Amino acid sequence: MDIRRNKMDPRYKEILRQKRRDLVLSLDPSDVYDGLLSRGIFTDDMIDEIKTSGPRRAQVRQLVRDLETRGSRAFTAFLECLRETGQDTLAELLERGDSAPVPLPVLLPVQPSLIPLPVPWNPVDFKKPERGDAPEKLIPLKPKTLPIVSPGSVDEIGIPRSPRLRSDSIQSYKMDARPCGVCLIINNVEFDAGSELKNRTGSDIDSEKLERRFRSLSFHVIAKRNLKCKHIRHELSTLAKMDHSVYDCCVVVILSHGTEASHNRFPGAVHGVDGPSVPVQIITNYLNGQNCPTLQGKPKLFFIQACGGGDTDTGFEVSPDEVQQTSLRLDEQTDAIPTSSSSDSLSLSDEPDARATLPTPSDILVSYSTFPGYVSWRDTNTGSWYVETLDRILENNAATDDLATMLIMVNNEVSQISAKGLYKQMPGSFNFLRKLFYFQVFKA
Repeated sequence: MDIRRNKMDPRYKEILRQKRRDLVLSLDPSDVYDGLLSRGIFTDDMIDEIKTSGPRRAQVRQLVRDLETRGSRAFTAFLECLRETGQDTLAELLERGDSAPVPLPVLLPVQPSLIPLPVPWNPVDFKKPERGDAPEKLIPLKPKTLPIVSPGSVDEIGIPRSPRLRSDSIQSYKMDARPCGVCLIINNVEFDAGSELKNRTGSDIDSEKLERRFRSLSFHVIAKRNLKCKHIRHELSTLAKMDHSVYDCCVVVILSHGTEASHNRFPGAVHGVDGPSVPVQIITNYLNGQNCPTLQGKPKLFFIQACGGGDTDTGFEVSPDEVQQTSLRLDEQTDAIPTSSSSDSLSLSDEPDARATLPTPSDILVSYSTFPGYVSWRDTNTGSWYVETLDRILENNAATDDLATMLIMVNNEVSQISAKGLYKQMPGSFNFLRKLFYFQVFKA
């Protein structure tokens, strides 16, 4: 059946035209391509044509124009795609048809200036100055310290909050809240038979290690096990809707099978236990500055223990001085399924928008257990190479080193390990943080 047989309702066309500017400013079209394709709204050729129409804003304009020609279901399908990819604000804007809400900026308390004021001359207390006498010294009045008002004493998940002063600096993020923030851990171990994915023996060890580690770093940890694809999205949406006003950061850890996925910022995707996957780019979108205003300007950290593809790495020969002595891993499994994605998935190109705000992906760091396109190894008895090493580095170095430095340590140690004496693994990260990040290690 021709999808265009029933034309789009004129009201929907008018909404798309009225809100085109908001869509051009905020929408990342690559997030909705797959959804519109799977719903039969667009064809592969149409999406290719949109992609080649120019930079991001040009693609959005072309996408909106094409939507108006794709029949009565196109508008509703577009709203569904926006909600599935965590862009609820845009979906609600189109549903209401009114102006887009402007996110409130995160304001830092302003320290009062000390302004010297003259003390009025009183003839009763002082002798009137004669000509030629030295002028009276001006006595500065010390202003009172302005109180910092906390949004609340207890948050929605029952964690006590205490008022505190911000200690942001150009060099490092503020990290003195207790708890520092929420840490969501999604641990997929047992996969449905129809998914053709093996169970991930040893992943519970990873989850338990990271639960203990992030609690010790003063995070409120929420651990979820064996989530289907739609439930992964639900947990991320719930996390994004929480009030993070008095927290300093947010952490998401995902332990699952993985694969490659098309993207323009963050590669890879993680599978639900039912088989379908969620792209890492969409996972990060839930917590970006647009979709989670209370985390604006604050670091959002993602740790992904999953394969980035199906390739195995046998490494290359180096001199003995370059290799540290490490144990041989014999009982290993990978967290990958075969993939047919092209090497184009490694592209990081994106159009920078000139706006009076922080860029949408700012303050985000995604740490991957393996290089995009390659498998990630997991020991069935001790857990994954990546998590085991990350946990140890955090234990030994969190009090002294910043996160980027510690991740380089993780990269180096994991690169020295061999599976079955042959296969290698190389972790890495996509770092869009604007400052150094130090975990706050509180003394007991």
